[in-house]
Amino acid sequence: MKLTGYRRTDGRIGCRNHILVIPTVQCANRVVELIGEQVPEAVGVPHVWGCTFGVADNHVIERTLVGFGSHPNVYATLLVSLGCETISGEQVAARIAATGKPVELLTIQECGGTAKTTERGLEIARRWAAEAAAVEREAFGAEELIVALECGGSDAFSGLSANPAVGAASDRLVETGGTVILSETTEIIGAEHLLAERCVDAAVRKDLLDAVASAEMRFATASREASGIYITPGNIEGGLTTIAEKSLGCIHKAGNSPVQEVLTYGRRPSRRGLVVMDTPGYDVSSITGMVAGGAQLTFFTTGRGSPTGCPIAPVVKVCSNSDTFGRLADNMDVNAGAVIDGNATLEEVGKAIFDEACAVVNGKRTKSEEYGHREFAIAAPSVYYCRLEANELG
Repeated sequence: MKLTGYRRTDGRIGCRNHILVIPTVQCANRVVELIGEQVPEAVGVPHVWGCTFGVADNHVIERTLVGFGSHPNVYATLLVSLGCETISGEQVAARIAATGKPVELLTIQECGGTAKTTERGLEIARRWAAEAAAVEREAFGAEELIVALECGGSDAFSGLSANPAVGAASDRLVETGGTVILSETTEIIGAEHLLAERCVDAAVRKDLLDAVASAEMRFATASREASGIYITPGNIEGGLTTIAEKSLGCIHKAGNSPVQEVLTYGRRPSRRGLVVMDTPGYDVSSITGMVAGGAQLTFFTTGRGSPTGCPIAPVVKVCSNSDTFGRLADNMDVNAGAVIDGNATLEEVGKAIFDEACAVVNGKRTKSEEYGHREFAIAAPSVYYCRLEANELG
C-alpha cells in the first residue's frame, strides 16, 4: 500500500498535522484548554506536571515536552508557561526550535493574565492552522515508520491472539526497514531471558537485563497494597495468574526480530528494527514515552477492553477476543479474536493489523481518534527512568 505523510524540516515524516498547545506547568492548563476549545485544528494537552525541585523530575518532564513538541505528527507547537515554574519554558522551546519546528512560548505573567494570553494564543494557533492546511502529503516508505507497542486490560487470550498477531505485524514492519518499540519493563519480568537471547550484542543485553533487574527490585519490595500495579485485578479476572505469565504474553508483541537497543524513557531510537524502551506498565505514561521518542502510531492490544488514546498519535486497538470486540465496538479497530474462533491465522490477522496501520497512516481515523481520546501522562520521574548523565541535559 502506498503511504503518504507530512515531511518535516528535520526530515522525519508525520501521519497527522496537528497544532499542539501544551503547558509547561499545570497552572497554565486553563489557557491551553481555552485555546484548544476554540481552534478546531489545535490539540490542547493539559497535564499535572511542571513545578518540582527534583533534577531528575525536571529532566524527564522537559524531555517529554520536547519530544511531543518536535514530533513529526505536529505542524507547530505553542507552549504556555506561567513564568515561575521550575521547568524551563525557554529551554524546551529552544530545543523544539532546533528541529525546525514552528514554536512559540507565551508566559501568563508577562502577557497579563488568562484573557490576554488566550487572545494571543488564539492568534498564533489560527495562523498556524491556516499554514498547516496548505501542507501537502507526499509519498514515503514504511522504513520511516516508528510504531509503539502497548498492551492494557490484558486477559488470558492476549498472549494467544492479539499479542502474537501484533508480533507478526511488527516483524513485517521490521522486514521493510521500519522500527517498533516494545515497552513496559515490568511486563518483561520473567521473560527477559527470551529477549536477552535476541539482543544484537552484549552491551544491549546488559542494558536490557539491568532495566528488568531494577524493575524486579521494585516489584520485590512493593507492599501488598501496591502489588496491583504489576498485575491488576482486571488481569486476574481475565485469567492471568502471575507477572511471568503476563510477561510471556506481553513480549509476543515484539515478534521474532533481534533487539537493536534499549532506550531510556522518551528517547528517540538511534537504530532501526526492534528496540525496547524502559517504561512503566501504566498504559498512558508508557505510550506517552514512546510517542515522545518519535512513534507516529501505536498498536495497542487488549482483552478486557480500553478506550485509551493519545493526543498526537493514532492508537490502533487490537482486541484478543470476539466477545470484548463486540461489546466495546466503539473502541476496537481490529479483532484478533478471529484466531481464537478458528476463523483466521495469526499471520492473517498480523497482515490485517499492518494493512490497518497503513490506512491509518494515510488518514483513516482510529476509534480512539473518533471519540477524542487524548490521554497523556508522564512516567513518575526518577533516576530509574532518566538515568541522568553528567554530560547531557536531554
